[in-house]
Amino acid sequence: MAKLYFSYAAMNAGKSTLLLQAAYNYRERGMRPLLYTSALYVTDGIGLISSRIGISEPAELYSADTDLYISVRDHIEEAKVDCVLVDEAQFLAPDQVWQLARVADRLKVPVMCFGLRTDFQGQLFPGSRELLAIADSLREIRTICECGAKATMVVRQDSEGRVLTEGDQVAIEKSVYISLCRRHWEEAVGRWPVKGP
Repeated sequence: MAKLYFSYAAMNAGKSTLLLQAAYNYRERGMRPLLYTSALYVTDGIGLISSRIGISEPAELYSADTDLYISVRDHIEEAKVDCVLVDEAQFLAPDQVWQLARVADRLKVPVMCFGLRTDFQGQLFPGSRELLAIADSLREIRTICECGAKATMVVRQDSEGRVLTEGDQVAIEKSVYISLCRRHWEEAVGRWPVKGP
């Protein structure tokens, strides 16, 4: 039975690397993966999933008005699709998460989504919230804080290294994000005074 999977993490945990590895594994077995990424990640008109370790691959783009069920169905009419892989899944609209669930339930194609769980203010992204609610399988991909503890949160910094606590939920510049454990995130955003351990 095909399922809807959601693998989530803080920044720099290797989500895109795992997605690209899964795509490679499918192709190595003679199967066809279908890759999607947010239209926010378009480069010269091409969707690109890229990893910090230097690997990348073109992908179909989705925006807020893309019907992903119809898109996948249209690809299936051209040739068999063995798996759908979605990068930056936090940017999915809630309706799009349900469209992907229908891909698994009605088209019998597994869907693997990869994305952030929360934004720099500690709030769930709409796509992540819906995936956490309805995905068949949830997996946390771990990365570490500067203290060595598991990082579950991110802070956004300006160009001078100051932590931002306000602003738009979406800012694509990855270099301005730092993954932290909950304790250090609270201290960084000023929710808890720093007083020893």
